[in-house]
Amino acid sequence: MLKPSTLAMILAGSRVDKLNVLTYYRPKSAIPFGGFARVIDFPLSNLLHSGIEQVAILSQYRSYSLINHIGTGAAWDMIGRNRGVSILPPFKDNSDSKDHADWYRGSADAVYKNLDFVKYHDPEEILILSGDHIYKMDYRDMIAYHHKKDADLTIAFVQVDKARAHRFGVAVIDYEDGETGGRITDYREKPEQPETDWASLTVLVFKPEVLYQALEENQQSASFEFGRDIIPELMAAGKKIYGYKYRGYWGYTGTVSEYWQANMDLLGENPSIDMEAWGLRTNMEHRGIRDAQPALVFDGAEIENSLVYNGCVIEGRVKNSILFPGVEVGPGAVVENSVLFFNNRVGADCRLDKVITDVNCVFGKDVCVGSGTGSEAGQVTVVGWNNHIPDSTVIGEGATVYPNITVEQWSEAKGVGVGEVLK
Repeated sequence: MLKPSTLAMILAGSRVDKLNVLTYYRPKSAIPFGGFARVIDFPLSNLLHSGIEQVAILSQYRSYSLINHIGTGAAWDMIGRNRGVSILPPFKDNSDSKDHADWYRGSADAVYKNLDFVKYHDPEEILILSGDHIYKMDYRDMIAYHHKKDADLTIAFVQVDKARAHRFGVAVIDYEDGETGGRITDYREKPEQPETDWASLTVLVFKPEVLYQALEENQQSASFEFGRDIIPELMAAGKKIYGYKYRGYWGYTGTVSEYWQANMDLLGENPSIDMEAWGLRTNMEHRGIRDAQPALVFDGAEIENSLVYNGCVIEGRVKNSILFPGVEVGPGAVVENSVLFFNNRVGADCRLDKVITDVNCVFGKDVCVGSGTGSEAGQVTVVGWNNHIPDSTVIGEGATVYPNITVEQWSEAKGVGVGEVLK
């Protein structure tokens, strides 16, 4: 049985350039997902269902939206005498040494700078997670395997298309335990020519003393990442490192197209992601989701294969799309293959096709955004938050619109061409 001394550390603070304007004002882990949730809700819900009750979240980049979303942790039952969630931002050290700079220099450095917090909890094992992957996993099974093998480090891996494997840390795992996992005989971080298709989920279980020593030694290097530095160093030192094979759905949202596809995986008769079956929790008080009025669907409106949340008002047509609370779709408007964040207003006779819009955007009448073909094959168009798009504006397929574009900029631009950027 899993002891209550597991400490989970969620790496949740980074911005991903390939996610474009979606991470302009928030870390990747705080991006809205699925009509009401955030990406970080998946690892948090996994921890809840795994019975892991001591959680720390390491955040650095524009943490406000993340802190506001986590709140007290009550949404994930992380309030109690022996359970809780702590958000650990960077801090200014009293030392004058450059080694104690106030910013986290990488994932390993973020944990190193909080070793006092870790040691205070005196954990039996330390579970380190990425806060921006979409999957359902009971960590107790992995931790049990870690103890069974008396491993110094156990890493979760998932099979990916080999053509994508160069983007991840990949490992050769022997067949010691068949389908469950085995000893890692080779590990490479983002190799140009990967020899294996087993990619790291960035789910790591450490023996505490092994992690402490590795982090101390890593401080003498020029790089401070678990995948690039810590794991190869432990491999070279001959430590017992095992791979745990995960075989469920895994949504890696490292690019706009991957994020869009993960949202589309919520749709259909048998969706790959079933948030209800997975037991996904979120903070329903954030942005007033709990208090949103029921969705209002007018006569003549059409909704097909879509998730339309409370607070939405639909007069036009919505197909293959996900609408967050507060989205309004005007008469004659068509929204297809799109993800619209909180409080977007789509004017009459607009057409949005394969579009992601951030919060608080207003589309005037007869605006056309995206491919306009009804096909899911085109590039995703992204519109940053707090934009008011003038009537009859055309924004082409794969275009990017930065947040807070002024009236003067819109007037001068007279639209945004295919693949162009307005900033």
